Amino acid sequence: MESIISLVLTTALLLGSPGPAPLALAGVGASFGFKRGMGFLSGILCGLLVVIIAVACGLGTLFMAYPTARLFCQTVGIAYLCYVAYKIASAQGGISGLHGPAPSFKDGFILNLINPKAYAAFLAIFANNILVLEDPFVSVIATGVVCFVVAVIVDGLWMAIGGSLRPFFSKPVQARWLRWTFSGALLASIIITAIQ
Repeated sequence: MESIISLVLTTALLLGSPGPAPLALAGVGASFGFKRGMGFLSGILCGLLVVIIAVACGLGTLFMAYPTARLFCQTVGIAYLCYVAYKIASAQGGISGLHGPAPSFKDGFILNLINPKAYAAFLAIFANNILVLEDPFVSVIATGVVCFVVAVIVDGLWMAIGGSLRPFFSKPVQARWLRWTFSGALLASIIITAIQ
């Protein structure tokens, strides 16, 4: 039981700390609302599931053996995260009447699929907090399932927090400042992740 609690807390801290995915979720929630952002949230979670599976299957070892592949993936990831920040910042109108579509399932899926922070978090989790069960294969699956359940809760909370800000930013000027704030925070998190 102690190892599960440790895994849950570690996963919640790593995934819940401000980074590209949480800030994008909060920005989408604030700009488009929870309901319109559900496709983006679903994409984020599906992308994260792919990351969990890739890390569990040994992606970290591949990146250690081929640093150029890791650098390429990070560069593509940073470019796409910048695109998502732009999409949040460039929406037009007040929060209650935004023009244009909310970021989609595809946007969320790609964001987390190429999010360097997601890979770093799960490399750390699988290196230090894997559940120890009788069968090593079951240990990896159980660890992944616990991580994914925590991710669903944490990511949903980030988008709900963003959505709760909508009533305070109903005018176009206020809405623009909110979108720019989330976009700026997203860009800052991208820079911090790239430096690390």
